[in-house]
Amino acid sequence: MLVSSSAIVLSKVRYQDNDLIIKCLTRDLGVVSYMVKNISVSKKSKNKFAFFQLLNILDLETNFNPNRSIQYIKDLKIKYSFKSLHTNIYKSSVVMFLSEILSTIIHNEIEDVELFDFIEDSLIWYDQSEDSSAFYLIFLMKITNYLGFYPDCTNMDYNYFNLEEGLFENSKNSKYVISGDDLVLFKTILGIKFDSNKLPFIDKLKKKDILKNILIYYKLHVDGFKDPKSLKVLNQIFAD
Repeated sequence: MLVSSSAIVLSKVRYQDNDLIIKCLTRDLGVVSYMVKNISVSKKSKNKFAFFQLLNILDLETNFNPNRSIQYIKDLKIKYSFKSLHTNIYKSSVVMFLSEILSTIIHNEIEDVELFDFIEDSLIWYDQSEDSSAFYLIFLMKITNYLGFYPDCTNMDYNYFNLEEGLFENSKNSKYVISGDDLVLFKTILGIKFDSNKLPFIDKLKKKDILKNILIYYKLHVDGFKDPKSLKVLNQIFAD
């Protein structure tokens, strides 16, 4: 069955010496793994290696076989050419971090157009934005709306956010809560849209604290979730 679909590269691994297995979130088929043969042999294939940078947005054409765990690409092209996502050191560290998280939390082999469109639109906005240091914090919270555990914002004037229950409370009913100045920033992040011209400035230490709480939130709501290996690199880059 010939299938054409947009795709976002979530991960890539070498297979044997010359092949590459890429895991993609596709707009029409959900998560799909593809084999790219002879990536290190032919000049044409070597040129295509750049196509598979993490979080690249592609247009793929495949002879899709639902009985195969790994598919083969018939034709591909870059759907959107990023200008800064892979060349800016700060953005590239965020790309590595978010791709690792997305690869971990997205498994559905069914189409989820709203999730795909959100990720695609967010990445394009990030690529075009000059003021984007808080992007990954906002992205990690916004995407929970598509994954089924977005916070209940009914009582945002309350003094605590319960990370276990995913709601705001007026008393501390869990050891996993956000309060004080961190809660003010957390509420700000929840209220931001990516169509804003400017994201708020967040102090480096506060940013690290907020990220720590967001990752706890993921651990409490996503089975088997662990801190990404790239977290250390991200923290080092944004600590400078």
